[in-house]
Amino acid sequence: MRVIRSVTEDIVEQDTVVGKHVYANMYGFDDPDLLRNEGKLKEVLLEAARLANMTVADVLSITRTDGVSVVVLVIESHLAIHTWVKERYATLDIYTCGIKSDPWKAFDHIIHKLKPKFYTVNYVDRSSQPTPSPGL
Repeated sequence: MRVIRSVTEDIVEQDTVVGKHVYANMYGFDDPDLLRNEGKLKEVLLEAARLANMTVADVLSITRTDGVSVVVLVIESHLAIHTWVKERYATLDIYTCGIKSDPWKAFDHIIHKLKPKFYTVNYVDRSSQPTPSPGL
């Protein structure tokens, strides 16, 4: 097990845990090769993490016969994409803890770079106390 560092001070704001969870289904990719391009997907997720003010701890990926899974572990939580080439479909999960990161910035960057024909997106406040939902 690898311990990066304690981030309690970033995650807890006045005895409130702040959690923001954006997740999406992306459909109709014109270029199915993009959905099997592990390197490109890593690049897009890492750039999204940087733009959203996240601190990258590690990157994991798996190439399957039907697609790719990439997980970027960040101090604030994670970004993950799972693709299915034949279906031209992908799922995206961005979860952040604390007030310094913005999952919507990461989401917007990923959509801009991957260019699905359409997508559905959801937001869940995962905080210990309700907070406003920016971007909705």
